[in-house]
Amino acid sequence: MTQIHKARKRFGQNFLHDDSVAENIVASMQIKPGDHIVEIGPGKGALTELLLKYEVKLDVVELDRDLVSILEKKFVNQQNLRIFSADALKFDFSKLGQHGEKIRVVGNLPYNISTPLLFHLFEQASCVSDMYFMLQKQVVDRICAQPGSKKYGRLSVMSHYYCHPEPLFEVAPESFDPRPKVMSAVARLTPHAVPVVEIQSLDNLNKLVKQAFSQRRKTLRNSLKQFVSEKVIESLSIDPGLRAEAISLKDFAKLSNVLNDEDQSGQK
Repeated sequence: MTQIHKARKRFGQNFLHDDSVAENIVASMQIKPGDHIVEIGPGKGALTELLLKYEVKLDVVELDRDLVSILEKKFVNQQNLRIFSADALKFDFSKLGQHGEKIRVVGNLPYNISTPLLFHLFEQASCVSDMYFMLQKQVVDRICAQPGSKKYGRLSVMSHYYCHPEPLFEVAPESFDPRPKVMSAVARLTPHAVPVVEIQSLDNLNKLVKQAFSQRRKTLRNSLKQFVSEKVIESLSIDPGLRAEAISLKDFAKLSNVLNDEDQSGQK
């Protein structure tokens, strides 16, 4: 007898029931035998079932214990599947890859935790070869946005620092149960093998970018005045009259490195 599971709002559950969407996600991954794939939020196993058709090692991380029970029964005979009953926001993904092996991450991410979960995964990007996520379309737009766009923000800057993000395709609300009120989209994020900018302090970069976009209507001379002077901003060939949305990752890196220098000089 099939277990019936009603989507839980507190977990942000919207189950994918459109087979063609799941097939498109898997096709975009270009899976090879032996790949180690980690699925976040497998739900009822629609994508899991497709992934298991390949000769891969598959780990799934699911928070809802009722769904864990359903998955354990559904895939009881699958030797290449491990099911982790855990909160992805607190999960150590680096422990899954062994002997330097990199994992490939995929998932239909709950809308209510998508941004903090992305930042959690960014911090572990060194053990990840690529990531494929279903997200709200507006979140994918923000991840992939370039300087000058109204959608460009902290998530855009930090996504580009850690990864090369690409939008793949859009997904209509009727592909889910229950139907969300917004469009979804699938994005691919490929962690950089070599950093695209040099920074002295990741903490300073995070702090600076967060501050700049917390007052995004203000110019840099005003939004960043507690961190760096207008004179120093100008010395880096950056216009202090610009707003954060006009500043590239490269320029944010230059600003954060100066901040680090000033911190060190202040400690002497």
